[in-house]
Amino acid sequence: MTSLAPYVRILAQGKGRARSMTQDEAESAMALMLSGAPAPEAVGAILMLLRMKGETAPEIAGFTAAARGALPGGWPGPAPDLDWPSYAAGRTRGLPWFLLSARLVARLGHRVLLHGWNSHQSAHASVRASLGDLGIPVCQTTAAAVQALQARNIAYLPLETLSPALMRLLGLREVLGLRSCVNTVLRMLNPGSAPAAVQGVFHPPYRELQADAAQLLGQPALSVLKGGGGEFEHHPTKDIAIFGLRDGAPWTGTTGIHADGRRRLAETLSDPADLAAIWQGRKTDDFAEAVVISTAALALDTLGVADPEATAARAWAARHDTPAQPEFTP
Repeated sequence: MTSLAPYVRILAQGKGRARSMTQDEAESAMALMLSGAPAPEAVGAILMLLRMKGETAPEIAGFTAAARGALPGGWPGPAPDLDWPSYAAGRTRGLPWFLLSARLVARLGHRVLLHGWNSHQSAHASVRASLGDLGIPVCQTTAAAVQALQARNIAYLPLETLSPALMRLLGLREVLGLRSCVNTVLRMLNPGSAPAAVQGVFHPPYRELQADAAQLLGQPALSVLKGGGGEFEHHPTKDIAIFGLRDGAPWTGTTGIHADGRRRLAETLSDPADLAAIWQGRKTDDFAEAVVISTAALALDTLGVADPEATAARAWAARHDTPAQPEFTP
């Protein structure tokens, strides 16, 4: 079958008759959309009908399962320990301090796979532009990412090389003028099948939606946070609710408060070079460092690390003692 018409009818056949798709139906619909065979009008209809209706956990789980199954070549090596998606636009956020958190987690020996697309970010807050200065390899293939994880415990996969088909669906935002459920699917993607995952959201209702979908997919450990600009990044002056999974079961928690005062994430250091300067100790900023440490602690908690806050703080204090990492060319 190459037509999406049956799935459009499910969602749009009228009051009292329309319904949500089952997980299997959603998986089949997404597989078709990723194949490129259906008419683009039908793809747009599916995405906008879901936006108007509101996605369900089975629909997101089905879409995600199809997206994982369509990844070119699969995952060619050992699974990473932690999946860390980065797909927020970040128009108003500050620097991506969470990248230092991810590197801190990797320094502790956990293999962290970052993947993403951040097309709307301003130049000063760009995730992609900051990776090189932080020693995070940008990999053009999954095989290169596996090698980077083995050599450095951290890697970044751009969406456009990870899955051109998903990149094409994400790009429909420019055509349709609205965000679609593809953004949620990308956060759920977990291309390396990591047993632990962290996800950021901008709108609070998606915390429970993504946690419920992840449970349907058999994800063991997950933390979903309303974070800075929609990224998995903790604002240290706020005690924020977290939703997710532990041992595959629904779980909720709170972040705690790690800094005093009231301050926006954008109201701190703003030069992209400041990211590396903070890591290297050439600059200090109590607020930025509280962001890094508290975010890393949440990731460590997801990984099942005992006393994650103290572990993150000790690792931050000892980050300059890290042995020189081997050169790696992805």
